[in-house]
Amino acid sequence: MTDPRRLSIHDFTYQLPPERIAPEPLANRDQSKLLVYQRGLLGDRTFQDLPALLPENSLLVFNDTKVVRARLFARRPTGGMVELFCLEPVAPHRAIEPAMQQTGACVWKCLVGNGRRWKDGPVTLEFEAHGQPTTLRAERTEQHDGYALIAFSWEPADLPFAEVLRAAGHLPLPPYLNRPDTDVDTVRYQTVYAAHEGAVAAPTAGLHFSEAVLAELAERRTAAARVTLHVGAGTFQPVKADQMADHPMHGEPFSVTADTLRRLLAHLAEGHPVIPVGTTSLRTLESLYWLGAALVQRPATLPAWHVSQWQPYEPAAEVPTRQALEALLAQLELTGSDTLHATTQLLIAPGYRFRLISGLITNFHQPESTLLLLVAALLGPDWRRVYEYALAHDYRFLSYGDSSLLLP
Repeated sequence: MTDPRRLSIHDFTYQLPPERIAPEPLANRDQSKLLVYQRGLLGDRTFQDLPALLPENSLLVFNDTKVVRARLFARRPTGGMVELFCLEPVAPHRAIEPAMQQTGACVWKCLVGNGRRWKDGPVTLEFEAHGQPTTLRAERTEQHDGYALIAFSWEPADLPFAEVLRAAGHLPLPPYLNRPDTDVDTVRYQTVYAAHEGAVAAPTAGLHFSEAVLAELAERRTAAARVTLHVGAGTFQPVKADQMADHPMHGEPFSVTADTLRRLLAHLAEGHPVIPVGTTSLRTLESLYWLGAALVQRPATLPAWHVSQWQPYEPAAEVPTRQALEALLAQLELTGSDTLHATTQLLIAPGYRFRLISGLITNFHQPESTLLLLVAALLGPDWRRVYEYALAHDYRFLSYGDSSLLLP
């Protein structure tokens, strides 16, 4: 087995002309192009054709995270502007969903733009929420390498922080788009099935699904399940190390219900394909295996509900996939819980062996990115042929770009 720690990210690159990066979404979600790769064969379709192209008895797994308006522009006492990009909560809650319901005050880890001129004292932002004047104050309490801890407080104090962000924040579009967010982005940089606020980047493979495509999937009785992984800003983190061993993978929180575990077990028992919608759904599904495997191997102790970057590549006894998932479901039943909450730093790269998934629906990713490594792990050397084909056939790339159905 290839050890991904020895891989050089420079072996996973291609020339992406700037004009091939989609700056805006298409007028209709499901009119994007769909590159179909099936057992080495390549073809061109449109996304609305997807329901007819899926393998029989497929289970589609969607990530239903919702992008929050995580960018705030506040004013310094001297009049200049400071950008605060909320990354993750620190206090009084570290979990995203309770943090979004916090009232009055909270502390978040943030990226700070134009922060050099922000010396002492709070910055403020005045706006309207639910028709009433609202003031948000932000104070930098700690400065770390690359981020700061920001203490927020607001009046009226009974507003949840989620409402503060909805009223005052801006969508965190990918940095390569290099433009402000618009009213169009408010709708189109969310999936139509987004449900749980917490992401600071969209699960972009899902952006192509329209209500019409979902309705056709239902008519065809295509099985569906949901997971929630809150996509972090680390998804855009460039790989700066020469070898992957020196690249720290970002961590992201996810949750999976007992019902989804049961659906996965039923499909695996019948040998039916599991197709994740996007790399975030894929990482969540594969992370479930590693959580369950750890639980099976150490039954006397509860596992830390975390998957580390290199866990799949460490020597360990093999655990059957269904046994791993059954262990997770049994643990939920033992504790009387309906939902598993965990975090993952899982890095999927060539050398990884997939346990749950049979294919992938995904966009086209940046050169020298961990997302491209994931595609290379799935397709092997054919990843390059797929990307060369997409470039030669006028596919649009990255978040607002076209899609692919990959069935190795």
